[in-house]
Amino acid sequence: MKRLNKLLFALAAAGAMLSGTSSMAEPFKVGVCYDLSKAYTFASPQISQAAMDLAKLINMKGGIGGEPVEVIVRDHGNEPQRGIECYSRLSREGVFVFDTLSTPVSLAILPRAMQDQRILMQSLVGRGDAVDGTVFEWVYPVGPTYWGQAANDIAYIKQVHNGDLSDVKIGFIYFDYPFGQEPIEILKTLAEKEGFELLLYPVQLPGTDQASAWSKVRRDNPDHMISWMLSGGHVVASKEMQRNRIPMDKYISVNWLNEVDIGNIGAEAATGLKRGTNVVGGQDVPLRLEMIRELYDKGEGSGPLKNTEDVFYNTGLAMYSIIFEAARKAAELEGLPITAQSYKAGLESLKDYDADGMMAPITVTAEDHGGGGKTRIEMWDGETWVPQTDWMAAYSDVVWDVVKESSSKYAQ
Repeated sequence: MKRLNKLLFALAAAGAMLSGTSSMAEPFKVGVCYDLSKAYTFASPQISQAAMDLAKLINMKGGIGGEPVEVIVRDHGNEPQRGIECYSRLSREGVFVFDTLSTPVSLAILPRAMQDQRILMQSLVGRGDAVDGTVFEWVYPVGPTYWGQAANDIAYIKQVHNGDLSDVKIGFIYFDYPFGQEPIEILKTLAEKEGFELLLYPVQLPGTDQASAWSKVRRDNPDHMISWMLSGGHVVASKEMQRNRIPMDKYISVNWLNEVDIGNIGAEAATGLKRGTNVVGGQDVPLRLEMIRELYDKGEGSGPLKNTEDVFYNTGLAMYSIIFEAARKAAELEGLPITAQSYKAGLESLKDYDADGMMAPITVTAEDHGGGGKTRIEMWDGETWVPQTDWMAAYSDVVWDVVKESSSKYAQ
């Protein structure tokens, strides 16, 4: 709690403990261009609600150096053109920090942000090679990329097999579009390095028909299944696994699996299922408890209380704690007003930052815009998520070789 208070009270200027924002200076704005209506509605309401809650709490503590913070939430419907329109409109309003929570929209905005020298945050989405700050100077995929997540999943499986993957079969079931395809390159690289057999099982969107894929899984009998699907895709997969008598403990999900999915699968039926994550699950987390006490218990929350009980709310708190901590560092380093250049410096001064235990610690540098890429594997035990590993960033040399090869093509 002491570290949490330090985080929150450091955001306030000495003597500027204002309860509102009307008499404060021009706000530091973040453009939250999200899909609130189509593909990502399983996560975007919780994450955007967390962003607004955190902004409220920071403003209650006096803002950043006496300057309020503001998150401006707009819907792009996961459509690149609408995302570009959101970016352009908010840029004209003085916004220079953006988040999209969408790989297609992030890819569309990225060249513009680079040219305009505006900050594009892309935690958990977007180009995996954008962690290379020497090429993508204005793009910050802080947290694990899908490449890093997949590499960490392989490292966990290697631990299970006592360091030897030579006779192991690993299946990869994925939505057959850019999000799902993203880890394939790194998985193929690691299969060659470690000697395991990689089996690919593409699933067509929206993932409601997985029968043929899981029938093939039953015949192939891989030792583990890494899954790159979303929301209802996990629920359908669990039913197909039960139908094909495939043990649930073979399943390792990408981070996009939450308590709603567990409820839809069934708490008992989901026992043994695993996921990779960079955020602590559960409700007994200091920053979330602060939100409940200071906002929701007083009727000041930005949305339904139920949303705060979801791991994606914690994901939002983690993401926006990073964004606002970088702003605090920028003000500390170069004073007010915060500019795109000073904000960049603030991001690149974050060291072992974990939002008071909310997430895997990150260290951002001019070279590494990802912050280290740490995740851990958690298992659902029928009632809660139980960590199976410490925070780790495995195969970093392999991942960075792939990053450099890809980013060099962009640079050319």
